[in-house]
Amino acid sequence: MSDPQGDAPQLTHFVGGQPRMVDVSAKAPTTRTARAEAWVLLPPESRAALLAGQTPKGDPLSVARLAGLAGSKRTADLIFLCHPIPVTSAEVDVTLKDAGIHITALVKTTAPTGVEMEALTAVTVAALNVYDMLKATSKAIEVSGVRLLSKTGGKSGDYQAAERPPQP
Repeated sequence: MSDPQGDAPQLTHFVGGQPRMVDVSAKAPTTRTARAEAWVLLPPESRAALLAGQTPKGDPLSVARLAGLAGSKRTADLIFLCHPIPVTSAEVDVTLKDAGIHITALVKTTAPTGVEMEALTAVTVAALNVYDMLKATSKAIEVSGVRLLSKTGGKSGDYQAAERPPQP
């Protein structure tokens, strides 16, 4: 948003230098979706332990799916200026690839504000749970490539991220 003079952007979440949650009560609820991704890059010893089923804390892929679903529903507790919204659907996919573990989330709502933060939180929480469950195998595990892939709905319209190759 810009100020009436067109000089500088107007901060929507700060008034008089103080943070606030933007009032969305006048906005009509609309259907909105967001898809996000993250990567967990595995050193050889972590990948070997995962493939051999010798991970100290159990199956990190199953736990990551559940953690991502929970993360999508708890976003407003973690992101201070994020509105609590009804998550009407959430899917978290956790797949072992050559480059590491690829995590995607698709989150949907019918609300006056979007679900981008819920999708990003889902993949981030899932990735952190993978790290936690595999950290005994190596401290060189990396969480990488967290990004919004797409969104639909809302005043700002649809968004589609540029394609890029999988993480190294």
